[in-house]
Amino acid sequence: MSKIQDKPVAIVTGGGKGIGAACCRILFQQGFYLGIHYRNSRHQAENVLSDIKGHGFLLKADIANPDHVEQMVQQIKAETGRVDVLINNAGMCINDSIATMKMEAFDAQRSILRGVWYLTKRILRVFMFRQSSGRIINISSIVGHTGNAGQIPYTMEKAAMDAMTKSLSKELWGRNILVNSVAPGFIDTDMTSELPADLQKGILSSIPLGRMGKPEEVADVVGFLARYGDYINGSIIHVNGGMYNG
Repeated sequence: MSKIQDKPVAIVTGGGKGIGAACCRILFQQGFYLGIHYRNSRHQAENVLSDIKGHGFLLKADIANPDHVEQMVQQIKAETGRVDVLINNAGMCINDSIATMKMEAFDAQRSILRGVWYLTKRILRVFMFRQSSGRIINISSIVGHTGNAGQIPYTMEKAAMDAMTKSLSKELWGRNILVNSVAPGFIDTDMTSELPADLQKGILSSIPLGRMGKPEEVADVVGFLARYGDYINGSIIHVNGGMYNG
């Protein structure tokens, strides 16, 4: 058996930057071999691969495209032959009001959820069912619980990911595959840095800790669920500085 196969394997979608990159780094520290997925951010993904000393491989795919997902699964099979942890982190956020948003924009946002469902289906079938063990960690969001003006399709997507977590954990009853969500609040990433200054100020005023979170603080929770947390299943864990405790 090769050294690669001797290590547990984690696949992180959207692993080139932000929360995904932080997850890759902490999982590397925990002894995982990483599949780092990206869509457009190849340079950032290569930097992450360098940070983890080459203990992984890159996966280029548009999660919304089923053919890309199939190619991604085949590459994973060729590279490692196993998946122990799947972290569904990839996403995007299209901001617009319901009055002005076009159907094409709505469909583009919602296609990410379909892609998450399909990738999870394929990973389960090809890897985890054979192993009779594994962990799936969905990165959702506080806004899936609180709502957010101008982000209806995005908030729908994130709420649906938490619903998927709860339903899939029941569907996998008895298979020793744990499914959980981590729901970040407002984290200092490219997505939040694009918000207008007055909106950022308003957000900060609603956070008891008085600051945005760091990607590493979300990754700490993901790392715990990936390696430990043996009795946590079907849960949504909030990481938001006290902004929401539902």
